[in-house]
Amino acid sequence: MKIKMTTPLVEMDGDEMTRIIWKLIKDIIILPNIDLKSEYYDLGLENREKTGDQVTKDAAEANKKYGVAVKCATITPNADRVKEYSLTKMWPSPNGTIRAILDGTVFRTPILVKGLVPYVPNWRKPITIARHAYGDIYKNSEMTVPAGSKAELVVTAPDGTETRQLIHDFKGNGIVQGVHNTDESIGNFAASCFEFALYKKEDLWFAAKDTISKKYDHRFKDIFNEIYEDAYRAKFEKAGITFFYTLIDDAVARAVRSEGGFIWACKNYDGDVFSDLIATAYGSLAMMTSVLVSPSGACEYEAAHGTVQRHYYKYLKGEKTSTNSVATIFAWSGALRKRGELDGNSELVSFADRLESATLGTIEEGEMTKDLYLVSTLENKKALGTEEFLEAIAGRLAQS
Repeated sequence: MKIKMTTPLVEMDGDEMTRIIWKLIKDIIILPNIDLKSEYYDLGLENREKTGDQVTKDAAEANKKYGVAVKCATITPNADRVKEYSLTKMWPSPNGTIRAILDGTVFRTPILVKGLVPYVPNWRKPITIARHAYGDIYKNSEMTVPAGSKAELVVTAPDGTETRQLIHDFKGNGIVQGVHNTDESIGNFAASCFEFALYKKEDLWFAAKDTISKKYDHRFKDIFNEIYEDAYRAKFEKAGITFFYTLIDDAVARAVRSEGGFIWACKNYDGDVFSDLIATAYGSLAMMTSVLVSPSGACEYEAAHGTVQRHYYKYLKGEKTSTNSVATIFAWSGALRKRGELDGNSELVSFADRLESATLGTIEEGEMTKDLYLVSTLENKKALGTEEFLEAIAGRLAQS
């Protein structure tokens, strides 16, 4: 008997090998067990080109409407991709577009499993990266500058008066970039981080570089501190957890010496970099959950990694692949659990829990994809192909 759903979740399909995995997960694991209700959006690069990227914006608005989305990995095209896919332009990152529309915070947490030992031996608990999902270089304005030019930062006030600040006098050719953020978005970021820390009952760090960026980064620091003192200090003390600010370089040193088990809030670019570093240091970029949480509570679950381009080219040649699908499975389980929690659907919540348990249990019994096989410390292990691994999980799930 399939599990019924009352409210749809938003399904955002993607690109390359993860698109292949997406269909396999649905066919082998999801559809045999759930009477899936989803509003489908094809965010594959060809369809983004066809729709002038309107499909990405529509998907984000649907996410706001229904509250829960699950997203496949997508291509952010560079010059090579423009040529490969015959694009009219370098379409922006779908993740960046969705994050800007939802104005949310991305929380990324490693998936711990027996046999996968972190490269930092003392990391015994997961470190969650909380990444601000708006502004900075992802909403930048930039240009090349010819020799002899002068670049200025100009702000025009509502009354028309201008404030100017010299950026640089260019003696030779160069480049210039302008970035921005808003107090509202920074405040939403801070509140999301405080709420998530209370939910997880884990300490929260926030790190930036206010000693160098005395206006931009310092504004982040001030807003975090103001919101903490006004609304969260008492709650944190009652929960027995702490919040503190430190410089980003100090945070790196502290993190390496720690045992894990905390939430590390980062500005947009810092979070982009350190989420990949954390994932890899724990063993695999394919073993990391990622959820975007908006101020309204809307959630979008996805894998933290890319489209696995190299495996896709092998797949197109008919060669056997062994692609890790764990992060994409956990994106589905996270979205299904959240949908179940919001709808009071205990069967759906239970299925999500059992799916995650079956996935980790399969790996811990020695059945895993090649990337995990190469680093696993388990004695009795074997590498499975992409589809074989999903079939093994489905078999264990059926017995749960």
